[in-house]
Amino acid sequence: MQAIRSAPELYAHAIAIEREAAERYSEFARHMTDLGNEAVAELFGRLAGFEAEHLDTLLRRTDGVALPEAAAADYRWLDAAAPETAARELVFRLMTPRHALEIALAAEKRAQAFFEHVLMTAADPALRALAKEMAAEEQEHVRIVEQLLARTPDVNVDWPAVFGERQA
Repeated sequence: MQAIRSAPELYAHAIAIEREAAERYSEFARHMTDLGNEAVAELFGRLAGFEAEHLDTLLRRTDGVALPEAAAADYRWLDAAAPETAARELVFRLMTPRHALEIALAAEKRAQAFFEHVLMTAADPALRALAKEMAAEEQEHVRIVEQLLARTPDVNVDWPAVFGERQA
């Protein structure tokens, strides 16, 4: 992981993280609507709104600030290259609400770990304070997604349990 040495660098990464999260949650909400799962679609819609608000806050904070380029591809949830329609359609066809939440949780944890790394490695106290604030926001997102995941059933069948097979 590269060292973040300035607030503009941290903001550039935070903006990339929040933009990806807002886009993915919106995409997941649309997919759940397509599946007829309005309850989960509404939850993803709310999460997309939270992320969009965070993104807007970051953009307002950095208005007029020269930001370095952050590698947006480093923060993609589903692919590291341009999405291919067939592959993406397959992912969405197979993805259950639980799968979507698991993807979201992994991404939120990566974002939290990134900001915590900056907090632990930055020499500048102001940069550490900013990283601490951002890590706390991500920690809240992790908590929300974990709660949703705990209430979302796993639709995969445990065949050994169904047939009474014993574990060796």
